[in-house]
Amino acid sequence: MAAARLNIPSIFVSGGPMLAGRFKGQRVSVNNVFMGPGAVTAGKMTPEELSLLEEVACPGCGSCSGMFTANSMNCLTEALGMGLPGNGTIPAVHAARIRLAKQAGMKIMELLEKDIKPLDIMTREAFENALTLDMAIGCSSNTVLHLFAIAHEAGINLDLEMVNEISGRTPHLCKLDPAGTDFIEDLQEAGGIQMLMKRLAEKGLINEDVVTVTGLKVRDNIAQARAFRDDIIRPLDNPYSPTGGLAVLFGNLAPDGAVVKQGAVEKEMLVHKGPARVFESEEEAVEAILGGKINSGDVIVIRYEGPRGGPGMREMLTPTSSIAGMGLDREVALITDGRFSGATKGASIGHVSPEAAVGGPIALVNEGDMISIDIPGRKLDLLVDPEVLEARRAAWKAPEPKIKKGYMRRYADQVQSASTGAVFPRP
Repeated sequence: MAAARLNIPSIFVSGGPMLAGRFKGQRVSVNNVFMGPGAVTAGKMTPEELSLLEEVACPGCGSCSGMFTANSMNCLTEALGMGLPGNGTIPAVHAARIRLAKQAGMKIMELLEKDIKPLDIMTREAFENALTLDMAIGCSSNTVLHLFAIAHEAGINLDLEMVNEISGRTPHLCKLDPAGTDFIEDLQEAGGIQMLMKRLAEKGLINEDVVTVTGLKVRDNIAQARAFRDDIIRPLDNPYSPTGGLAVLFGNLAPDGAVVKQGAVEKEMLVHKGPARVFESEEEAVEAILGGKINSGDVIVIRYEGPRGGPGMREMLTPTSSIAGMGLDREVALITDGRFSGATKGASIGHVSPEAAVGGPIALVNEGDMISIDIPGRKLDLLVDPEVLEARRAAWKAPEPKIKKGYMRRYADQVQSASTGAVFPRP
């Protein structure tokens, strides 16, 4: 976002992903630790085992070893053209990460000489490439917020229907933790982001003519890519699914859209109908989940955690990881106007827009209302008569702001819907 605002030659070099840890002969990530308290509550793990897991899940420096938000954005930065090949996948502890930083230092001088600026690179076609890669990997649902916010700074308008269009034509070729059992280090070994883009280009899904921070076009970059493991980056004729890892749902509960990582949803939860269990904050929901008050089939609703209501869209990692740790992710759905960690899996539907704090339909849900979820059909509906909803709307009152002064209050007053990337209006 800053590079787009300043528009001076820029290259991003991330710190790199962490290697996976090992516990009881299995590779693990920090996500296993997040799920630990739920597993202990459900009697699936002892407190002593959780303590041992904590010691080994993060074996060294780097961003989390799965396809969580940081690694998602580092990979998409590469696809967007703002990071050198390898930026998203070279592990933090490898010597190649140091070489990458040195190469960036040399390349930035070349960009300066050629006067190649961020807005020459971050074109609409580049954002389409990034979203296409996003769908092929099944990145964090937060990428929708981040890519939209970056595009906003670059003067490019993206919309949620576009996400579904790209998802609809992009096969899901790579499934990493938390959706699968592979890790970022495996993607690096398999050929990395450039190989994945090369495979997508075979189907005409990648614009190969856009320029990148290498000073070359995508076509030139991916020509050097080699495939080493088809079990990690699947061939086009053997995808995990014919559609992408993310989906946007619409309906009377989310007229402006809601985002779900469909590639990490169990098959039995892709279509679900259940009673709403309504909570006005993350803390209330966590208390109920860990207190054993959630039943199979329930649809947990956490509201007033959106851009304005939060304020700032807190990350619902604790409730989602508690549900998964307790083994309820095959039985329970969660809906929120907040957002999720990239470590989230299951039928976790976030970014519900309009949010509760501005009177969106999620503010009108009552305990026990039936909610219908149809992820393949891209639908999210509250099964309540329109007349009843209108009566509830007439009685609804906006809540008092949680923060009443300072910059956070100013932010809450000005920020737009999550469907825009939670940005401020353009002057």
